[in-house]
Amino acid sequence: MRNWSNTANIWPAAGLLLFLGIWEAGVRLFALPGWLLPSPSAVFSSLLNNFSLIAAHSAYTLLEAGIGYTVSVVLAVFLALIFALSPLIKKILYPLLILSQTIPLIVLAVLFTIWFGWGLLPKILVVVLVCFFPIALSLMNAISNVDLDLISLFKSMGAGPLAIFRMVELPLAMPGLFSGLRIAATYSIMAAVIGEWMGAQHGLGYYMILQQKSFAIDRVLAAVLVICLLSLLMVKLVDMLEYLCIPWNREQVRADYQA
Repeated sequence: MRNWSNTANIWPAAGLLLFLGIWEAGVRLFALPGWLLPSPSAVFSSLLNNFSLIAAHSAYTLLEAGIGYTVSVVLAVFLALIFALSPLIKKILYPLLILSQTIPLIVLAVLFTIWFGWGLLPKILVVVLVCFFPIALSLMNAISNVDLDLISLFKSMGAGPLAIFRMVELPLAMPGLFSGLRIAATYSIMAAVIGEWMGAQHGLGYYMILQQKSFAIDRVLAAVLVICLLSLLMVKLVDMLEYLCIPWNREQVRADYQA
């Protein structure tokens, strides 16, 4: 069964190739104009022809996403530490954390652009807002599920709250933390692009707006393809980091991927 599951990894690629084949055949069969729906071959050709320009905008978007993602991780770990040390602060701030996710992201992106201009800062703030919540929530839930008997054991040996967080809660919560990191990684590039849509001078979102106004849909879809690839890259980087940081959980990670 395990051997079959390993070979079954080809099925997603086969499904993608089938989808692209149907798309290509449909565009050619119905002679759809390029400004309405370009074929996959036209999209790939556009990506190659405009590679240097798309790469330059991609680097800017990746920078925004990377900074915002890093800030999100630091804030999430810091907040989890504060909540672990002070249940009272958790009772006060946790509802506000939930409430922050009810505000439409587009509204905040527009406000950030008005308040902070068209530079890096508003895009980074959008990424932080999107990525911070899943990381913080996953980490806090993982900490709350730590064995209470183990915590009591460390308390009986004289360990304080900070020491317990560092030696018990955080290490045992690492798998949960990386689950949140993986979810946030899939959103990070998208969040940066949304911030660029609201006002920018660089980035894939800015590039897509320019091409959309010119009805160059093949270039828009080429940018979408790059966004998907960058998001996949972010997830794979998190997977690699998890493999390096949690050696005791590697067998479980392998089992999850093979299941």
